[in-house]
Amino acid sequence: MQNNPAPDTFAAVPLEKASRLLNHGPTVLVSARHHGIDNVMAAAWCCALDFAPPKLSVVIDKATRTRALVEGSGRFAIQVPTAAQLQLTNDVGSMSLSDTPDKLARCGVTLFRADGDDLPLVAGCAAWLMCDVIPEPHNQDAYDLFIGEVTAAYADTRVFKDGHWLYEQADPAWRSLHHVAGGHFYAIGEALRARKP
Repeated sequence: MQNNPAPDTFAAVPLEKASRLLNHGPTVLVSARHHGIDNVMAAAWCCALDFAPPKLSVVIDKATRTRALVEGSGRFAIQVPTAAQLQLTNDVGSMSLSDTPDKLARCGVTLFRADGDDLPLVAGCAAWLMCDVIPEPHNQDAYDLFIGEVTAAYADTRVFKDGHWLYEQADPAWRSLHHVAGGHFYAIGEALRARKP
């Protein structure tokens, strides 16, 4: 797969703010690489788990090819896809690399790499979290639940800046996706702010 450069709007997020990239409950893309093979899948069950060091959990089914890549490499990346990536997100979640060797090309996935790292990152997303697997064999085998320590976090400055999402200022195409079932998604809505008690 091509090694495209990171977009100009790809900016580091301080690790102490990494949980903010996930705490609104988006559907995510999980990517991994092992022995020169890249893959991307969609996952609806992913959440922030801890602040210091930042950790997250994600369910990766045993039947997926991505799972084998994660287990082989001990690493994965979580991405927050956008409303503009609705079809891509649905397609990578519905198609298997095992059955379709050209899955990424067929789904229109463009990958890039962060400097000095070989984890595949999906271009066009709003955020990216690079993770090392924290081995929990029982949870992985019994529940398909993986825990990752976030080692680097990035966001697109057009929609996340200074530790905050800017959905209300960005084009609606940048809104995050929230999977309900059977190819049905919602995009995140308008910002609401509670006043201090």
